[in-house]
Amino acid sequence: MTYSLNSKATILVVDDTPDNLSLMSGLLKDKYHVKVACSGEKAIRIVQSGNPPDLILLDIMMPETDGYEVCRRLQQDLKTRDIPIIFLTAKSQPEDEAMGIGLGAVDYIIKPISPPILLARVRNHLALTERTAILKALSEKLSKYFSPQVYQAIFEGAQDVKIQTKRKKLTIFFSDIKDFTEITEGLQPEDLTYLLNNYFSEMSKIALEHGATIDKFIGDAMLIFFGDPQTLGVKEDALQCVRMAVAMQRRMAYLQTIWREKGYLRPFQMRIGINSGFCDVGNFGSEYRMDYTIIGAQVNLAARLEQACEPDGIMLSYETYALVQDEFVCEEGAPIKAKGIAKEIRCFTLQGAPHVEGERRKMFIRERMGMRLLLNFETLSPESRQLAIEDLQDAVDRIRKQS
Repeated sequence: MTYSLNSKATILVVDDTPDNLSLMSGLLKDKYHVKVACSGEKAIRIVQSGNPPDLILLDIMMPETDGYEVCRRLQQDLKTRDIPIIFLTAKSQPEDEAMGIGLGAVDYIIKPISPPILLARVRNHLALTERTAILKALSEKLSKYFSPQVYQAIFEGAQDVKIQTKRKKLTIFFSDIKDFTEITEGLQPEDLTYLLNNYFSEMSKIALEHGATIDKFIGDAMLIFFGDPQTLGVKEDALQCVRMAVAMQRRMAYLQTIWREKGYLRPFQMRIGINSGFCDVGNFGSEYRMDYTIIGAQVNLAARLEQACEPDGIMLSYETYALVQDEFVCEEGAPIKAKGIAKEIRCFTLQGAPHVEGERRKMFIRERMGMRLLLNFETLSPESRQLAIEDLQDAVDRIRKQS
């Protein structure tokens, strides 16, 4: 909507007869801003401009581009399809009305019009559109508190909002930041807020690109899983999870460089643990507040793997390794003992560090007393590369003169 409760809505009247345009303008102008168009093509240009109307009153019988075609083209455009269209026409046959409504119009009024009825219908459709826009904006805000898959399942009716769970084989991802408490003790609140939000934003984007369900943020930790409410199959879910983890560590290597550039001497280092197994997944809580999450020993195992993992590393359980070994190279480490888990855990460290080092090779960073140099090879254009060479050569010449 382009108007608020305290402003007038804009109505576009489309008719090829000047007298009809004058009549409608006179009827509407006291309550609304009125625009007029004497042809279908002009109407389309107005609607597709930077200042579209809030409602369209559209005649059908016009030369060249008739009202049906105008409606069809506006409905096909994502930017204009939500603007309500009311056909205002002398075509009175039921099949004419059926065609207009079928094309996406919200109403069909037959000439000659009754001014009170027309004004009432215009008012009702504008109010309905405004309420719809408010609900849409509210739902978009609420969606920030849900994983997109859960939000979509609820709004499409595929998942009910009640306390119920199911048992499924999932792949669970758990991560945290090494020495988070120690690192953040020396940070100002504003710096901590920036780093955490930057970190979570970048990692969430990667998670959603890989189809993950983001369960929750726990301080500096992330709990993510694959396999519900959408699944590609147990094996592919595990592969997607490890692919996501690799992409995250690659991104972290880049972020670490950026954070150093901004003056943060100890940038975050992420540890990742991944496990596959059966969990209870669904809505837990009460009838007043519930949380869509996963519980079970397999979740705890993923957390223990993460705690045993080296900074910038990815550690897998045997169950996950067995599912992804055809695509990823891993090295089995010494079994680990974890609190709350009776048996020793077989663990596998993902090899192929070039997935991180390759990201770092895009940057050249050197810091010494009296010198700080940072080059981002990925963003250097051919022109800026030549300028960089000239700048570096100038610096070398000046250093040599000082020797």
